[in-house]
Amino acid sequence: MAVVNLNKKQFEKEIGKFDKKMEHRIAMFGTPMEKITDTDIEIDVAPNRPDLLSYQGFKRSFLAFLGRKPGLKQYKLQKPDKKYKVIIDNSVKNIRPHTSCAIVRGLKLNDEKIKEIIEIQEKLHVTVGRKRKKLAIGIYPLDKISLPITFKALEPDKIKFVPLEFPREMSGLEILQKHPTGKDYAHLLAGKEKFPIFIDSDKNILSMPPIINSELTGKITEKTKEVFVECSGFDFEILKKCLNIIVTSLAEMGGTIYQMEIKGGKEKISPNLETEKMKINLENTNKLLGLNLTEKQLEILVKKMGCNYKKGFVEIPSWRTDILHEVDLIEDIAIAYGYENLIPVIPDISTIGQENPKETIKRKISDILTGLRIMEVSNYHLTNKEYQFRKMGIQKKQDSGFVKLEESKTDYDILRKNLTHYLLKNFSENIDSEYPQKIFEIGRVFEIDEKTKELLEYENLAIGITPGNFTEIKQILEYLSKMLDLEIKIEEESKQSNHYIEGRIGKIKLGEKEIGKIGEIHPKILSNWKIKMPVALLEINLEKIFNKLI
Repeated sequence: MAVVNLNKKQFEKEIGKFDKKMEHRIAMFGTPMEKITDTDIEIDVAPNRPDLLSYQGFKRSFLAFLGRKPGLKQYKLQKPDKKYKVIIDNSVKNIRPHTSCAIVRGLKLNDEKIKEIIEIQEKLHVTVGRKRKKLAIGIYPLDKISLPITFKALEPDKIKFVPLEFPREMSGLEILQKHPTGKDYAHLLAGKEKFPIFIDSDKNILSMPPIINSELTGKITEKTKEVFVECSGFDFEILKKCLNIIVTSLAEMGGTIYQMEIKGGKEKISPNLETEKMKINLENTNKLLGLNLTEKQLEILVKKMGCNYKKGFVEIPSWRTDILHEVDLIEDIAIAYGYENLIPVIPDISTIGQENPKETIKRKISDILTGLRIMEVSNYHLTNKEYQFRKMGIQKKQDSGFVKLEESKTDYDILRKNLTHYLLKNFSENIDSEYPQKIFEIGRVFEIDEKTKELLEYENLAIGITPGNFTEIKQILEYLSKMLDLEIKIEEESKQSNHYIEGRIGKIKLGEKEIGKIGEIHPKILSNWKIKMPVALLEINLEKIFNKLI
């Protein structure tokens, strides 16, 4: 949960008197109060609602919830002026490939509004941006910038500017080594031969994302009337949503949003405030909530959550990141209806529960491995081709049997076929942590049967150690086999592997059935993941072990 400060005086002027009843409504909206002082109201905002991370965003949604300004708020976008242009250079492709930008004019800023802008920027960095790893945001006074702007990458020694809150000019590398903010976020550019920058037509550097802005062009004040806003990072859909959150918050402060032409980007014009339409079934809604709503009542409740409704479809604002499925809409309807108004009913049936035998075996395996001081990890079911195939040495022509999402809104667009690549990703993200590192995961994997085209799901176990060799990982497998009272053996693998070292790979067999692979990861694969130490790893299909033990 992120804590957001609301100015109490502003709240009471624009929303209403803060009393016990108002406190209850705030809690029922899903943003329980943390504490209240003479000047501030602190609320908790869930990670799935970054649009509520500012006073302006909260006010917009909360007034709809109270029924005072229901429905979808509309913002007028002004078409880009001739110079309102951002050029994305090809040099950022493998460093920080995407950006989404806008200009907001007609602002009347004061100290309170500036604090709010800084707060929403930092809150988005920490939450959606995963501490700037996924995205970074820059907001600049437009009067200090010469348009158009270029987003490019340069060698660190060619980057020279005065960073924010610093008295002298520094190079890109110096900023990472000596500037306090640079040192905090240096790991985000570690190993890069070039660093990304935004630079204007007068060759003034605006910023070096995701690290820091320039003192010359990157600091807004009460005199600032117009701003240039950019979001840069790796997930274009998230960038778009975050830009929409920021510019609509600035519009709530009285600003006018101007679009920009983006040359070389995924979208030619930015921002895009187009709404999304999603089908909702009244019968499903009533069934899940235990209600008997009419279509008119449904429409009223949808509008209380800041959306519009027409003929079975909900129109969703462009700044909402949390609505991915009909169930998310139904959750919104439950909030609008009021959880306090839902009457709990004890079911008139009784059942006797029993643990699934597979879960018992999985827990036993987990206990055995944690007893060996091997740490359990849990990764996403979703992955992408870069992680699943390219970094594992598998070429495009060898891609097969994977499940692809039809309309993925992120870079994670396929279901994982194995756990191995995720353990290597875990190691790559902890290269500066203490060694040795020993991890395991018990998790589900998915593939399409090439003959029947059916979706197949399995429970797999993967164990990885670094630094590690074949003997060490083999000893772990033998101990696990002994503790489970199974006759697991290893046989030489004659087939060439994409990611194991030849001669350092074996087939894991239970009886005469092959259940997995074991071996040392090839140096080329370690290089792909930027892993500095040797890695030994095994992965087995637990379904065949379940069949043996149950």
